[in-house]
Amino acid sequence: MPSYNRSRALWTRMYRAAQRVSAPTIAGAALVLVACNPTELLQVTDPDIINVSDVSSAAGANAARIGALARLNVATSGGESLLQLGGLFTDEWNNGDSFIARQEIDQRIITPQNTFLDAANRSLHRARLSAQQAVLLMRQYSPTSPGWQVAEMYLVQAYTENLAAEHYCSGLVFSTVTAGAEVYGAPMSTTDAYNRALAHADSGLVLITGTTVDDVKIRSALQVTKGRILLNLNSPAAAATAVATVLTSFQYLEYHAITTTSNTYWNLANLAGRYSVSNNEGGVGFNYATANDPRVPVCLGNDAVCKLIGVTKTVRDDLTSPFYVQRIWPARESSVPIIAGIEARLIEAEAQLKVANSAGALATLNAARATVTGLTPLTDAGTDAARVDQLFRERAFTLYGRGTRTGDMRRLIRQYGRTAATVFPTGAWHKGGNYGTDVTMPLPLSELNNPNAGAGVCTDRNP
Repeated sequence: MPSYNRSRALWTRMYRAAQRVSAPTIAGAALVLVACNPTELLQVTDPDIINVSDVSSAAGANAARIGALARLNVATSGGESLLQLGGLFTDEWNNGDSFIARQEIDQRIITPQNTFLDAANRSLHRARLSAQQAVLLMRQYSPTSPGWQVAEMYLVQAYTENLAAEHYCSGLVFSTVTAGAEVYGAPMSTTDAYNRALAHADSGLVLITGTTVDDVKIRSALQVTKGRILLNLNSPAAAATAVATVLTSFQYLEYHAITTTSNTYWNLANLAGRYSVSNNEGGVGFNYATANDPRVPVCLGNDAVCKLIGVTKTVRDDLTSPFYVQRIWPARESSVPIIAGIEARLIEAEAQLKVANSAGALATLNAARATVTGLTPLTDAGTDAARVDQLFRERAFTLYGRGTRTGDMRRLIRQYGRTAATVFPTGAWHKGGNYGTDVTMPLPLSELNNPNAGAGVCTDRNP
């Protein structure tokens, strides 16, 4: 066997070459090893903690700011975050793989040990803490930087804190880092978490005094975030006031690229088939997959439309069907508006409904629909309950996949008196068994590392 003989000869030559290594060479190598300090092997830099000395300059402060924005990307549309997991938990997505942790979330029987939830939680807090540190650094080392830059760091904090409050049970913890050391937070109620987020939104807004493109962008993002928080606090009139000057066309985008952070919707749904667009999930979910609504464009795996965006799979990753593929973000590099002016109009419509101005709410909804090609005007739903249904359907389709659905469902229970069974998917689950009763997500098990009393334990699982 010639190939065998050539391989044997090669190994023989390598072995003999190794034998010819001189004793002085080996001794020299030994001296190098002896010269090393053994403790250096045990000293590992924690990548999650910013070394203050590394960023103690204007350039370092700016680097911390940019790093916080990069982490926000991962905590939203650049990683499997609460935006996707929340949609799986509600009625936006069906689980399309065999990972137990994702199945728990889809079925609403989530355990604190859930690894996907833990990873999303870490990403969220990394973005929040990075922004918090950037504020301190910029104020110390770059005090003349534009106000919108520090304001954007408050935006990151407000946005992530509100997102956590919308998804998790009461008992949330927001720890901090001071001088490179962890300072553990104490458990707080959901309402307290919303108020914390509101305070950060206000802190950002007061810093913006200019009219540049960046000023307007960050002001608008803070205004919409504040309006969303105020809706969660059941202050619809104040929410409408907060968003009144935001343009409907405004978008705060998270960008993606082939060479850096991929769009995770494309990655998990279109490429991997782990997420499939839901359709009337659990009997009460909306018909996203078959509504033919231009706000949630969908194709069926391997049909002519799916093939145009490169999706030729006919089944989900778990080999089940139908595989409904989202086309909102059809490419790896598709950008995602995690905050948008269209949400301002939806907030105003809800505020109008709360004061029985059904005609005004309908006009506001139709003005928002008019910005989308292919949508026809709505007509009056006829009753107060039906008008609320209409409003929340508009929110669901307009904001699909942006992390708002869990908060909306919880508000329907908390503020509108709906039962969980009429809001969350219920009955038989599509992979066997039944849906559970979770209406909030538990705190991840890793939160038990916090030594403060009660940390890591839900004080309640109510909406």
